[in-house]
Amino acid sequence: MVAVDVETIASDKNRVKPYIGTEVQDGTRNEHDDSLTRIFARLDSRGDVELRGCIPVPYEDRTVTQYFNIFFLWFCMSTNPLPITFGMVGTLSFGLSLRDCALVILFFTLVSTVPVAYMCTWGPRTGMRQLVQARFSFGKYFVSILILLNLATLTGFCVVDSVIGGQALSAVTDGRTINATVGIVIIAVLSLLISFCGFKILHIYEKFAWIPAVISIVIATGCGGKHLSAQVEVPPTTAAQVLSFGGLVASFILPWAALASDFSTYMHPKAPSVQIALYTYVGLALPTILLMILGAAIGGAVPNVPSWTAGYESNSASGILAAMLHPAGGFGQFVTVILAFSILGNLAATMYSITLNFQMLLPYLFRIPRVIFSIVITAIVIGVAIEAAKSFFVNLENFLGMIGYWSAAFIGIVCVEHIYFRGLNFDSYTEEEYAWNDTKKLPPGIAAIAAGVLCFCLVIPGMSQTWFTGPIAETTGDIGFEVALVLSAMLYVPFRILEQRVAGK
Repeated sequence: MVAVDVETIASDKNRVKPYIGTEVQDGTRNEHDDSLTRIFARLDSRGDVELRGCIPVPYEDRTVTQYFNIFFLWFCMSTNPLPITFGMVGTLSFGLSLRDCALVILFFTLVSTVPVAYMCTWGPRTGMRQLVQARFSFGKYFVSILILLNLATLTGFCVVDSVIGGQALSAVTDGRTINATVGIVIIAVLSLLISFCGFKILHIYEKFAWIPAVISIVIATGCGGKHLSAQVEVPPTTAAQVLSFGGLVASFILPWAALASDFSTYMHPKAPSVQIALYTYVGLALPTILLMILGAAIGGAVPNVPSWTAGYESNSASGILAAMLHPAGGFGQFVTVILAFSILGNLAATMYSITLNFQMLLPYLFRIPRVIFSIVITAIVIGVAIEAAKSFFVNLENFLGMIGYWSAAFIGIVCVEHIYFRGLNFDSYTEEEYAWNDTKKLPPGIAAIAAGVLCFCLVIPGMSQTWFTGPIAETTGDIGFEVALVLSAMLYVPFRILEQRVAGK
C-alpha cells in the first residue's frame, strides 16, 4: 500500500513529492515500492497528478493568479443535463406551472448560492479544504460525522450524474448497441481519468469543456423548442408546493458549500475575495437558473408530446433530450453523445472532492494518496448507479429531499464560528502551526455537534418527503432547510461560548 507521512509533509514547506513513500509491515522497503514512489513523485512534479490531498497548501505554494478559472470551473460543473433534470422535477413531480416553477428556481438559487460563493473565498486565505477548516468548529474527530454525510451526498450526486450520462448514451441507439449499464460504466471511467489527475488538470478541463456543452444544449433546445409551449394545465400553486420545491432547489446548491474551498486552495493568498466570490456566484447561479428553467419547461410539456413521453419511459430525462434531437437524425445522435459527455464536468469535480473527503474521514487515511480513492469511488458509483437507474426519478427525489438539511446546518455553524467567534480573521486558523491537525489546539466540537443535532428537533417536523411529512410541513410545506440554517446558528452561539469557558479553546 502506498503511504504518505503526513507529519513530515506538514512540517516541510516544499511540495509533497519528496515524502511520498511506501511502507510494509516490517518497516522495510523494496525496489517495487521505490519505483512506485518515483513514478508518483515524477507525476506530481509535472502537475499531472496531485498527491497533496487534504494537507493544507503552504503559503508559498498558493501561486495561481488566474482567478477567472474559478468561474469556468463552476460554470462547467453546472452546464450539463443535471440541472435540466432537476428542473423537470418541478413540473413533472411537484405539479407546478412553468411560471411558478421558474420563479421558485430564480429566488431559491439566488439565495442559496450566497454561502457557497462566500465560503469559496476561504481557500486562498487558509490553504485548507473546506472540511479541514471545519475542524475549527467540529473538532478533529467529530468532523468525521460531517465527512460521512458529505461522502453520502457527493456519492449520490455522482450516481445521478452517471445515470444521466449513461442513459444519454443508451438513448442514442435506443439501448441496442449501448445499454444504460454500459453507458454508466463509460461515463464513470472517463470521470475517473480526470479526477485522478487533480487540481491542475481539473481546472484545465473545466476551462474548455463547457463550450461543447453549451452548443449541444442550444441545439437540443432549438430542435425541440416548438413543443415547449405545449404545457399541461395544472391547478393553482400552493405555498406548500412552492416551499417544497424551493427546498429541492436549495438542496441542489447548498451541498456545494461543504467543498467550496476545495477548488480554490491553490489560489494566491492575496486573491481578491470579492472577485473570487463574484466569479463563483455567477458561474454557479447563471447556468443553474437557465437550465433548471429549461428543464421545467421540458417537464411541463412531456405529457403532451408522445415522443418525449416515450423517451422519458425508456431513459428518463436523457431519453427526453434524445427525443428532442431525434428530428436532426444522425447529427442529433452525435449531439446526444456530446450531452452525455458534458456530464463529466460535474462528475469529475465531484469525484475530486470525494477523494479528499475519504482522506479526512480518519487520521490514518491522510497517509494514503488521494489518487487511490479515485479508483475506489468509481467502483462504488458504478455499482450503485446501475441499480438506481431502474427507478431514477423516485430515487432522485428521495436523495434530494435529505441532503439540504444537514448542509444548511453545517453552513450555519461554520459561518457563525468564522464571523462571530473569529471576527472574520483568517489568521486565527493558521497563526498556530499545524493547529488544523492538533487536538490540543482545536475545539472539542461538542458545541457544533450539539447545535447540529438539536436543530433537527424542529427540522424533522418541518420536513416534507415522499416517505414522511412532519406535522408543521403538512401546513407550511417543507421548511426544513430554512429551520436548519437559522436554528443551528442560533444554538451554536451559547453552546460555543460554554465550550470555550470549559475547554479554553
